[in-house]
Amino acid sequence: MDVKTPPKEYIDQGKEILFQESRAVAQMAERLGDEFSKAIEMIYSCKGSIVLTGIGKAGLVGQKISATLASTGSPSQFLHAAEAIHGDLGRLREDDIALVLSHSGSSEEIVRLIGLLKQLDVTIIGMTGDKKSPLAKYSKVTLWLGDIEEVCPLGVAPSTSTTCMLALGDALALTVMKMRDFQAEDYARYHPGGALGRKLVTVEQAALFSRGKKLPLAPDDCTIGYALKKAEADSIMRHGCILLIDKNGVLSGLLTDGDIRRGIRENGVNLHEIPVAQIMTTHPKTVRPDTLASEAMAIFHKHRIDEIPVVDQDNRPVALIDVQDVVALKILQ
Repeated sequence: MDVKTPPKEYIDQGKEILFQESRAVAQMAERLGDEFSKAIEMIYSCKGSIVLTGIGKAGLVGQKISATLASTGSPSQFLHAAEAIHGDLGRLREDDIALVLSHSGSSEEIVRLIGLLKQLDVTIIGMTGDKKSPLAKYSKVTLWLGDIEEVCPLGVAPSTSTTCMLALGDALALTVMKMRDFQAEDYARYHPGGALGRKLVTVEQAALFSRGKKLPLAPDDCTIGYALKKAEADSIMRHGCILLIDKNGVLSGLLTDGDIRRGIRENGVNLHEIPVAQIMTTHPKTVRPDTLASEAMAIFHKHRIDEIPVVDQDNRPVALIDVQDVVALKILQ
């Protein structure tokens, strides 16, 4: 048999499994009501952490839901139900909420954990397929998965139930994410190593600077000699340009190595007594701290420059970003 062209019955079986699981999710969506709203409000208002817990396959799903919550603005961690009785209960605090996942809602580990959570006065949100289970009974809010039949041919392996748990967990996390007005920039802050994170990192996050750090500044009404001397004395880092400011501290121009070379060609070797305004670069390209690093990179490439002043809303310089700061992020990958 050619393994590259599976028999039609294999494909039909795969489709039926997907259809059955998708129908279970759709039916769960139709039943969504007040309990879901209450759970959302509890998660949104939680002052501590959302602690996901479960056993077996439900526990694995809980780890994924916890990761989704954490990456979308809701502090979260996972607590293994079996490990809880061996010291891991110390992870819990009174302001935490336990989101407990169990299809049956009555497994030995879950029942034991419920008692421990109650002793600690930890609020419980239960996600289960049995409304009459101990988990449903002792949860402040019960998220019912529905009367689910596992799509497993034997009807025993967690499949449809875990799919529903995962989908409902996504619904919780992403609804709260929207309530928090969580933006792409926030997401990038939690994913700096990912492709999206690198693309959405801002200049302030990319640049090797801290607000208040000394910059190579000089007044725009001084001589070239004074500008060089002052910038050398004030700046704690070597830069390829000097930021020139007016009497109000507003950026008015740059003095670059290229400006000095052109000045020497036009005025001779001794430039020290020449006003800096005579040779400085006016109207330099600038960026704001919240400018995307990818935008800064585009400016570097388009204008073939190595440094860009970072200015505040009043056009006062707060930093310099170097092309190497952005290249190190590999944002073009």
